[in-house]
Amino acid sequence: MNTMDCIFSRRSIRKFKPDPVGHQLLETVIQAASYSPSWKNSQITRYIAIEDSSILAKIADDFTPSFNSHIIRQAPLLLAVTFVKGRSGFERDGSFSTKKGDRWQMFDVGAACQTFCLAAHEAGLGTVIMGIFDEDGIGELLDIPADRELGALIAVGYPDIAPEAPKRKSVDELLTYR
Repeated sequence: MNTMDCIFSRRSIRKFKPDPVGHQLLETVIQAASYSPSWKNSQITRYIAIEDSSILAKIADDFTPSFNSHIIRQAPLLLAVTFVKGRSGFERDGSFSTKKGDRWQMFDVGAACQTFCLAAHEAGLGTVIMGIFDEDGIGELLDIPADRELGALIAVGYPDIAPEAPKRKSVDELLTYR
């Protein structure tokens, strides 16, 4: 699959087949995601793969709203995407490099998430990135170290649906020349 076909055909998948995602396949996709750009090549993104059905159920039942919990309950794999705090957007002395402050951290995580999702799609997997969840609750459940923060959850599995592309804004709406 070429890059443009991958971008144009990737969809957010919210219904998965029960088939497990092989560890070697997941590791291949994570390796591809490791090539996503990051602030000064800081490579702050880290992943926790959750396959245990009891942990998935706890996250779904206690730490996510219903519109995300139904996705998590039937996904064979959930990635907790975390990042190392205090590196992206900072100088060595700890000061911010730009007015954006620590927001570069989430920018880097977002780039890594999209790279992961595109690589997963090319490998035949479906994904959906979720951002509404109880960060503290999931952080405690997964024992996320104090120097890391939870940035996103990504449900991963083999798609059980093939949704149509939602309407997109035109280039004229998105692009301005000066």
